[in-house]
Amino acid sequence: MIRSFLVFCLSLLQLNLMAQNKPLKVACIGNSVTYGYLLKDPSREAYPAVLQNLLGAGYEVGNFGLSGATLLKKGHNPYYKTKAFSAAMDFYPDIAIVHLGLNDTDPRDWPDFRDDFAPDYAWLIATLRKQNPAVKIYICRLTPIFNEHPRFKSGTRDWYWQIQGLIPQIASANKTGLIDLNTPLYSRPDLFPDNLHPDKEGAKIIAQAVYNHLTGNYGGLKLSSVFSEHMVLQRDKLIPVYGMANAFAKIVVNFNGNRKETAADQYGKWRVEFPEMKAGGPFEIDINCQGSKTTLKDILVGDVWLCSGQSNMAFPLNAAATGKVELRDIKENPTLRVLKFDALVETNNTAWDLLTLEKVNQLQYFSGKWGISDAKNLSDFSAVGYYFGKKLVQEENIPIGLIQLAVGGSIIESWIDRFTMEYDEQLVDVLTNWRKSDFIQQWARERADVNLKNALKSKQRHPYEPAYNYEAGVSKLIEYPIKGVIWYQGESNAQNLEQYSHTFPVLVDSWRKKWGYDFPFYYVQLSGIDRASWPAFRNLQRELQYSIKNSGMAVSSDLGDSLNVHPVRKKEIGERLALLALKNTYNKKISARGPAAFEAKQIQDKITVSFTEVNVLKTVNHQPLIGFELVNDKGYHISVKGIIKRKSVIIDIPAGERIKKVLYAWQPFTKANLVDETGLPASTFSIDLKN
Repeated sequence: MIRSFLVFCLSLLQLNLMAQNKPLKVACIGNSVTYGYLLKDPSREAYPAVLQNLLGAGYEVGNFGLSGATLLKKGHNPYYKTKAFSAAMDFYPDIAIVHLGLNDTDPRDWPDFRDDFAPDYAWLIATLRKQNPAVKIYICRLTPIFNEHPRFKSGTRDWYWQIQGLIPQIASANKTGLIDLNTPLYSRPDLFPDNLHPDKEGAKIIAQAVYNHLTGNYGGLKLSSVFSEHMVLQRDKLIPVYGMANAFAKIVVNFNGNRKETAADQYGKWRVEFPEMKAGGPFEIDINCQGSKTTLKDILVGDVWLCSGQSNMAFPLNAAATGKVELRDIKENPTLRVLKFDALVETNNTAWDLLTLEKVNQLQYFSGKWGISDAKNLSDFSAVGYYFGKKLVQEENIPIGLIQLAVGGSIIESWIDRFTMEYDEQLVDVLTNWRKSDFIQQWARERADVNLKNALKSKQRHPYEPAYNYEAGVSKLIEYPIKGVIWYQGESNAQNLEQYSHTFPVLVDSWRKKWGYDFPFYYVQLSGIDRASWPAFRNLQRELQYSIKNSGMAVSSDLGDSLNVHPVRKKEIGERLALLALKNTYNKKISARGPAAFEAKQIQDKITVSFTEVNVLKTVNHQPLIGFELVNDKGYHISVKGIIKRKSVIIDIPAGERIKKVLYAWQPFTKANLVDETGLPASTFSIDLKN
């Protein structure tokens, strides 16, 4: 209501001034970001100059920015004492845009005078109104300060977000407008060469945000990119429909006999929610916005699963061992739908051109729309995702929607949001200078260097960069309800077990917080290949499923290839993930995990390894049991044979050896063959010996 009143008053003021043939005066008050510090020609490139061009001849925009200025009156360089402030007052503005607070994060200011920030801001607002009671004032949420700023961890990070939290409160208390300059730029560190001041493109984004807010012009009706015909909406949850429109535009949405009306907010965002539904369809959605109409047809309600990770999740059905036959014989399944987010460019061993590099910086990396499950749409779709979804449809007989969002070679940190990483005392350092960081796998850094060979910007973005895939992809999905996630990733993090043991739970927890509920998270253990760190990494993955609630792991080490990081037997992996979902999410009474070792106990000269999640242990094709090793007190590995006895494996201790632990499938490429009665394999494991 306040915003509507301000827009109404602004319109009257515009008409009055136009009648007097006078332009509206816009005062841009701020610090070095407003002034245009670091820009080659601030008089043309700073955001007030760009704003002038956007607004046109009916406006006169003045730049009253001053580098280093603080909002705090007791700060080290208070704005109210400067010539810039006096000039802004003498300008007698009709509109004032205030962007102050960045310099107040200085240790000379915030620790001592934080309690003065709100009253000092109120004083500035009141002073502007005293000068011109009709002035329309907009205060701004701050542009970002990125993690490589020298004072970031020592205080700036925390003080910055404390100030951000105060600014909306100040706007409300003092009845001003509020412009958000943080959201359009928080995912664009490439535009901040010194982590504080935006470059020319960043200044344009600020100007555009101010222009949009002043005019309410956000480009008209748009749906979120995840909405299209043939989509699947999540059953048993409120069904949102959302997008953008011009500020305060009225939107009417019709779905399944229900009608919802809303209006876009001051930032052009709109959203309606329909009641929870059971599985079914097809349906249509009609969206009307002041004469503009969009209709989406052939919509189903069922379960939506996000299929994410790196190249083994992206591995296409047409390249899988069973893929050609599957595609040849496939018949369209009306209840299985897929949304594949194609990458703008693959992360293969080539240098990207300048246009591609620019689009990557602009987060234009993923694109796609929902499609039916025919051979055309499935050929390049995730083989693991397809076989997972196919089995769910067969067993549950409900619509299943699969969203593929995966990038070959991507590190796990690229899938975590920036704020979570900034406030994680271990991961915050991974954000810093990532292309030279030992936190990032050497192969991933070298591949990024090849892709970015032609880059002109020092902070060129890349899908292996921490937070990038979240910002370019995941962030566009978090308002869209899902049933759960299947995940196949780790190859690009296997060099650092300790890092992954921390990061993987952070990823899962952060995604669940973004969606707002603890959905199931099922993942694939790395396969077998001749890479020395992989046995220990597989064991870590096995352990993590017990500490992360509502999760499960599918074993794939028996399907590996000693020379190829992309084993082709994806059908079995997709179906093993489906078994986890069917048992734990859909409550089927089936075997899903394979034998799980829980105890190794020594009695005299024998060791008994006991297993759960199994009725009877077996070996593949009834071959002799292989894959067990013992580790003695000197650390030597001793290959041993074992004998299966129902749910246990009995191992003879070699004479004279003092054993500390039992290993299974501990070779990088393993042919270990222990399975349960259904053929599901046992995981690689290391277990300490109980005496």
